[in-house]
Amino acid sequence: MGTLPLLFAASCSKPGSAETRSSPATAELLPVLAVQKATLTDLSHILSLTAEFTPYQEVDVMSKVAGFVRKINVDIGDRVRKGQILATLEVPEMTDDLTKAAAAVQRGDAEIKRAEDEVRRAQASHEIAHLSYQRLEDVSKAKPGLVAQQEIDDARSKDLVSEAQIAAARSNLDAAQQQTEVNRADQARYKTLFNYTHVTAPFDGIITMRYANTGSMIQAGTASQTQAMPVVRISENRLLRLMLPVPESAVPRIHLGEQVEVRVPVLNRSFIGKVARFTDKLSTQTRTMDTEVDVQNPSLVLIPGMYAEVNLQLDSRSNVLSIPVSAVDLNSTTPQVYKVAPDGTVQIVSVKLGLETANRAEVLAGLRDGDMVVIGSRAGLKQGDKVKPKLVEIDATKAVS
Repeated sequence: MGTLPLLFAASCSKPGSAETRSSPATAELLPVLAVQKATLTDLSHILSLTAEFTPYQEVDVMSKVAGFVRKINVDIGDRVRKGQILATLEVPEMTDDLTKAAAAVQRGDAEIKRAEDEVRRAQASHEIAHLSYQRLEDVSKAKPGLVAQQEIDDARSKDLVSEAQIAAARSNLDAAQQQTEVNRADQARYKTLFNYTHVTAPFDGIITMRYANTGSMIQAGTASQTQAMPVVRISENRLLRLMLPVPESAVPRIHLGEQVEVRVPVLNRSFIGKVARFTDKLSTQTRTMDTEVDVQNPSLVLIPGMYAEVNLQLDSRSNVLSIPVSAVDLNSTTPQVYKVAPDGTVQIVSVKLGLETANRAEVLAGLRDGDMVVIGSRAGLKQGDKVKPKLVEIDATKAVS
């Protein structure tokens, strides 16, 4: 009977028994917070813009001469090559003009021959007159007084007249040659105009509109006339343009020749485009700069009028330390994150950020690879608080905004 009180006392005096029973309950009371690790990732800042495909060039093909359509060789949807005859016009009076011009050239050639004969005749007359004068003068010098001075003066006069006749004949020849050149120029002009009766394609393309039919009257499209009707409209679709309104903030990062991704939702395909040109001037109304992207379309799968989404890569970083944007507290003077130490202690750390995307931010200073940061609610958290971190794994090998 004396041993029972001792056993009871011994059982009541076991050290640490109350703490052992209460420690699991204490661990269960720690707040559970979602965290992610700072990891090395590739970051890209992408600007997405929407635009509509337009032909690289598109023109209404006009006729340079007025006439009736004798034959039209193409229709909507036909593919044509540069120089291909699209239509042939009938201009009856132009044939008469060509005949008249050819006759004028022949008449001019005859006038040249006649003038050349006149030059030769004048030269022959001059040679005889000059020879006669020279002989009389030589005799007068050898035997003074044998030949009358009047006779010598008459010979001298005939010599000068014949010399003047040569000059006149040569002037007539020059005039005939110049007139013939004018006639040849007129003939060439009429031939050129006659060639314009064949309406040809100015470049490789597709016929997108046909305005005229056989027998239609076509006015000459040589001036800004509203009544001049085109023959067809041709569009170059093997190369397409996209006009993008680039915001002012992104203008310094636009470079000629840069390749961009062009996604066409209706085709569920992506194509490679190239920044080909930009206005180098901001619109005062929209604060954007018009930038053109050229997209090759050799198979003509793209059609003008389709919408496309263009992704312009403004900036990129490779293998840089980054954290989720939701982990950054921007309410303080400097960006801060709530770092969870391995023992579960919360540490408020100031960080220096670099490139930011829609989901992640580059960390330049303040964290190291593998550090855990709180991404959930940070309400009520203080420096030194004990928490239970719950790691949320998210694939962050590449982040794009």
